Amino acid sequence: MNLSVIMPVYNEQETLEEIVRQVLDTGHAYEIVMVDDGSTDGTRDIMAQWVDDPVVRVIYHERNMGKGSAVRTAFDHARGDIYIIQDADLEYDPRDYPKLLQPIKEGRADVVYGSRFLGGPARRIYFWHRVGNIALTLFANVLYNLDLSDMETCYKCFRAEIVRDIPLRAKRFEFEPELTAKIAKRGYRIFEVPISYYGREYDEGKKITTWDAFPAIWTLIKYRFVD
Repeated sequence: MNLSVIMPVYNEQETLEEIVRQVLDTGHAYEIVMVDDGSTDGTRDIMAQWVDDPVVRVIYHERNMGKGSAVRTAFDHARGDIYIIQDADLEYDPRDYPKLLQPIKEGRADVVYGSRFLGGPARRIYFWHRVGNIALTLFANVLYNLDLSDMETCYKCFRAEIVRDIPLRAKRFEFEPELTAKIAKRGYRIFEVPISYYGREYDEGKKITTWDAFPAIWTLIKYRFVD
């Protein structure tokens, strides 16, 4: 089963080469589908080294359109049987891939979430981010009769045909609740595994803010009733 690593990128010149090295070192990646979402910090110059690479596929957005848009573009170009979403900021550790892949390969799950709150090693920075993650996850659980511990995690792993069957429209960080809502409504089997997490601060490039919780809440409510 070939693994496509879906990598949205925006202004990550300090970490991009290292995260690509870490992904390749796992030996699991059939391809890395890297979508630059209009970076302005020199990230595009770094990406140029992989333009003709047989494993790293480079795609450019001409302007910043949001993480959800970059992920959807990567989905359109990916060729693997399984997808893992991988941020380019070193907060998530590719050495966790075997744990994410195992339930799918064994036929026990259709979708696997890597949870930051199930006891894995973690560097957490902001108290209110944790509160917001817990609240959004609880809201998703109530609306969709789930029992997740970390709905907002980047690490989501699933069979490729699942997202081919789901109309996705999110442009920004509301991608996480949209995908969760539509997976739940379709009855796919969701599995959670503990992962490592190394949170970064805003001066290190962290982008999501407290205000992103409000479109996430609206997304969960909206897709409870429409598709």
